[in-house]
Amino acid sequence: MGLEIRQAGQDDRDAVASLLDVAFREDPVSSWVFPDPDHRARVHGKFLGVFVDVTLAEGRVDYAADGSAAALWLRIPAGEPEGEDEIPALMRRTADPDNERCELVGRLTGAVHPTAEEHEYLLMIGVDPDRQGQGLGTELMAPVLERCDREGVPAYLEASSERSRELYERLGFAFTGTAVRLPEGPLMWPMWRKPQPLPAGA
Repeated sequence: MGLEIRQAGQDDRDAVASLLDVAFREDPVSSWVFPDPDHRARVHGKFLGVFVDVTLAEGRVDYAADGSAAALWLRIPAGEPEGEDEIPALMRRTADPDNERCELVGRLTGAVHPTAEEHEYLLMIGVDPDRQGQGLGTELMAPVLERCDREGVPAYLEASSERSRELYERLGFAFTGTAVRLPEGPLMWPMWRKPQPLPAGA
């Protein structure tokens, strides 16, 4: 049986934020933004909650019916985005005002975000730690990537670990060639996926 996926609504906001919190608590980027584990445990959910709020307002959250996984997608038009500069500041203000890294990570990734073509942006995808390694992320992404192929629309994301980069490469994403270097921290890999040829008869 395949993963049952539905679109999350405002009533799911806290559950999705909590899922992302536990899924990314030990992620290299989250650990860089919030180096102290106890402090991270207190504010990390607020930080990721900003992503959920933005996506519920402007995009779509695909959510496993059993609560095991969620993917946050934004359709980004071609051209320089309007209002994007406000989001990193909001992340810092909401989660941890004295921590400039909350804002810096958004500004650094925003600086390399492609602007030439309309695309689907996978802002974040999280899987419950107890369910990781079972292919749920791939299954959750599949409907959007299939739609991209049908519509001839590229997709974009930033991989935050070598492991996730390898997963995305298997799904057709390729490293853009310009890594995001977090000061005294880990790399992030911007990745672009061109529309794939549809199977014969599709």
